[in-house]
Amino acid sequence: MATEVKVPVLPESVSDATIASWHKKAGDAVKRDENLVDLETDKVVLEVPSPVDGVLKEIKFAEGDTVTSSQLLAIIEEGATAAAPAEEKSGEAKPDAGAQEVQSRGAAAQAEAKAPASTKPAPVASADGLPPGARFTAVSQGIDPANVEGTGRRGAVTKEDLVNYAKAGGAGKAAGARPEERVPMTRIRQRIAERLMQSKESIAMLTSFNEVNLSKVAAARKQIGEEFQKAHGVKLGFMSFFAKAAANALQRFPVVNASVDGKDIIYHGYADISIAVSTEKGLVTPVLRNVERMSFADIEKGIGEYAAKARDGKLGLDDLQGGTFTITNGGTFGSLFSTPIVNPPQSAILGMHAIKERPIAENGQVVIAPMMYIALSYDHRIIDGKDAVLFLVDIKNQLENPSRMLFDL
Repeated sequence: MATEVKVPVLPESVSDATIASWHKKAGDAVKRDENLVDLETDKVVLEVPSPVDGVLKEIKFAEGDTVTSSQLLAIIEEGATAAAPAEEKSGEAKPDAGAQEVQSRGAAAQAEAKAPASTKPAPVASADGLPPGARFTAVSQGIDPANVEGTGRRGAVTKEDLVNYAKAGGAGKAAGARPEERVPMTRIRQRIAERLMQSKESIAMLTSFNEVNLSKVAAARKQIGEEFQKAHGVKLGFMSFFAKAAANALQRFPVVNASVDGKDIIYHGYADISIAVSTEKGLVTPVLRNVERMSFADIEKGIGEYAAKARDGKLGLDDLQGGTFTITNGGTFGSLFSTPIVNPPQSAILGMHAIKERPIAENGQVVIAPMMYIALSYDHRIIDGKDAVLFLVDIKNQLENPSRMLFDL
């Protein structure tokens, strides 16, 4: 019985998808719920599983092709089994094992004698199945991916894995090589580029800065962190403090939580906060919804779930839809100062940075404290400088006095 495999129904905001990679080829046996193909949209990578056990009879689209909702991708012959490889003819004489070895060594010696001397590294055959960026790194560095432990999706070897392997002395660069490779942008990277240009061209963006003393937040985490983890099964991180402080401030400064629609301003009575997460394919912003009603434990669990989904490539389109405000943390990569870019149609984004021990004046004394620079980029068309600065000061006051969050102050 033939079973059709179709493109999942895509939401209205996603018009089509690109065939990123087939994990099976025609004639391969497949199992129910086994991933057949990855479809890349401009937001996420979707997996299309096999609906039945059987054999992949026919593939309708090649890698790189564009498909739309409900298009036929492949046909599976349900219940069939893959054909066994052809066996040697029974009447054909098999050469003696010793003779085979002698012949093999002789042929290898002749080939080596005839081969011209070359300083170029041997091609890395196992690099063929890598993504373009990783493949380029493997070839240019002369690295065999089989020797590298992958940290990507399903243990895949990523570009970062190869770079770290080379830095550790696992492989040397090809002598005198000046490699180049032209690769097309992924759909996600194209979308990121479009959104960034849209932000630059359509928003009158301005950024305000402040600094926060996180000593009381750090003390609170140290004091109740272990008890918090036992009670809720998740660690108490810094992000939940920032998300909660932002949600409270958004209620007090609703214009920062608003968006522009033509000549109208839409005020949102809820705080759906997008949390920027870096993935191998680019930056994504899954949304924590109604953060103003969430506890610290709920926020930490939500962030943890999204981080795991992002690492495994399991983020769905619903996870990325909406959002009224964004928080991004460049500090995880060591950034000390930056101007984050607003994500339209949102009107503001909060940038966190690295925490650094610095001397500050406190009650007439010089003390060393864990300090962080924070930045608020905003759409100056609807948010005045006064509101932006007061919003940022509100967040600063909450973080420097965490008890204020408990009493909605």
